[in-house]
Amino acid sequence: MEVKGKVIVVTGGASGIGEGLCRRFVQEGARGVAVVDLDGEGANKVAADIGGLGLPCDVGREEDILRVVAKTEEELGPIDMFCSNAGLAVPGGVEVSDEDWQRHWQVHVMSHVYASRAVIPGMIERGGGYLLSTASAAGLLSQIGSMPYATTKHAAVGLAENLAITYGDRGIGVSVLCPGAVRTGMTRDGAAGAEEDGWLDPEDVADIVVAALAEERFLILTHPVMKTYMGHKVSDYDRWIKGMKRLQRRLLAEGQTLS
Repeated sequence: MEVKGKVIVVTGGASGIGEGLCRRFVQEGARGVAVVDLDGEGANKVAADIGGLGLPCDVGREEDILRVVAKTEEELGPIDMFCSNAGLAVPGGVEVSDEDWQRHWQVHVMSHVYASRAVIPGMIERGGGYLLSTASAAGLLSQIGSMPYATTKHAAVGLAENLAITYGDRGIGVSVLCPGAVRTGMTRDGAAGAEEDGWLDPEDVADIVVAALAEERFLILTHPVMKTYMGHKVSDYDRWIKGMKRLQRRLLAEGQTLS
């Protein structure tokens, strides 16, 4: 996937990883970038900086995604790549409210479904396209302190896998970005255990993504050590669970608030 000359939509584009991607895609020569965010003012600000199109959107609402796709194609042309990047995180476990559980589901899973429904038919008709979804290392491993986040990010990875399998032979490329610790507004108060592998900035992630897209790599990791952790998990699940419990006990002993 070469970014140069492409029309790209990025949700969650007003800040963090999404903003980093928008800015980097323009540097790479994208023909047009739609900066999409629940924070419409923030989206417009980033769009003004990069010469893009700013659009407000609640990605958990299919009608909003359809409006974004229609407006982008009207203003910039057919969409070559849709980056479903928006996210949120609420701390807690089973006690988290149904409303917050549902919001995680809508933003982390259904938003990808809505985007795929909206753009895949046109991409296939034009001979191809690309989907990039941002999940998390939590979708491969887990997230201590936020059960809704860990659960829905696992679902996001599963959805990306199935999209790649289902549509790969029809010209649709799929990548899933699974970042570790990245300095964003969502992680400004820290993420339990994130410091174990070091922090990156959104610009670092954008560099990694552009390189991975050039190779059309499915799994995009910001911290290569995650592959080692994945190996430990699948080779001995019980031992891995015990290790995660030890990490949780240590974090609590150090005074970190997990929920």
